[in-house]
Amino acid sequence: MNPLLVSSTEASTGKTAVALALARHAADGGKSVGYMKPKGTRLQSAVGKTLDQDPMLAREILDLDEQMHEMEPIVYSPTFVQEVVRGREDLDALHESVTDNYERIAEDKDAVVIEGAGEYRTGGIIDLTDPDLADLLDARVLLLADYDEPSDLDDVLAAADAFGERLGGVLFNGVSDDEFDELTEDAIPFLTERDVTVFGAIPQVQELSGVTVAELAEELGADVLTSDAPADAYVERFLVGAMGRDAALSGFRRAREAAVITGGDRSDIQTAALGAPGVKCLLLTGGHRPSGAVVGRAEEAEKPILLVQGDTRTTIDRAESIIRSGRTRDPETVERMGRLLADAVDLDALLALGD
Repeated sequence: MNPLLVSSTEASTGKTAVALALARHAADGGKSVGYMKPKGTRLQSAVGKTLDQDPMLAREILDLDEQMHEMEPIVYSPTFVQEVVRGREDLDALHESVTDNYERIAEDKDAVVIEGAGEYRTGGIIDLTDPDLADLLDARVLLLADYDEPSDLDDVLAAADAFGERLGGVLFNGVSDDEFDELTEDAIPFLTERDVTVFGAIPQVQELSGVTVAELAEELGADVLTSDAPADAYVERFLVGAMGRDAALSGFRRAREAAVITGGDRSDIQTAALGAPGVKCLLLTGGHRPSGAVVGRAEEAEKPILLVQGDTRTTIDRAESIIRSGRTRDPETVERMGRLLADAVDLDALLALGD
């Protein structure tokens, strides 16, 4: 048996939901299944004292007995990275920890699903990128990818080259209706001609691809300055308004399901963002209240304004964490992904990559 490594071209492509949905499908089919996330990255503190949410969710869904430190032997926190750079971590010991814990998890299991961290290149400073991990654990790889435009295939081909023969195939996740035809009619045949297997594409479902403005406000502890603007729109990404108005307007016009983060004193950026159809809300930092004119325009555009006291950098980090974690929150989310997978691809064929 070879483990199945679920990796991705970039962060927030739904790795956790897909990995756990596949593991759940295998378990429902009578197999004993293990789960591992060697590099824990979904942390809530710089020193990694808190636990990554993904292994905790895996324990609940798969009814696992393994300890957290076995499923997640490396806490890939900013403090850990700093210690590596300073030469205070033993790379051989880290690799041995991963293999030892994998062997304990895989013992007497019919299948093991391994979740990559962030994107496939994460872990380069300890020689444990996802391609390195696939070699270390003799894993087969399922690569998840987004698709917004043809240039996204650059990342897919680069990842395919990095994984080499260990790549079983690619699965596109969260594809919008606007891009679905182009992906299936042009992009997938293009990849197939280059000997990259594509298992299929999962359509975008907003409940799995982001958080509502109301959820974002609650998690950030933000004040909502608009009284009538609805807060049920979904936010899937954020943009930072730190440039001039003309450059900002050009970028905002291409945005989709986005929150714009900028200082509360940047009325030019705020006005530009409110005029972009893909911007769903403003997230203002520094505790600076915008002008009455900006609030009035937001009310007219039905786009909430959220105000936080923290600085822009801290707010970006927190917002990114909230939006990413919003993709896999509970067992119901994983069950929903399982149904989407079953409709879009051959689940047994994906699981057979590890046979």
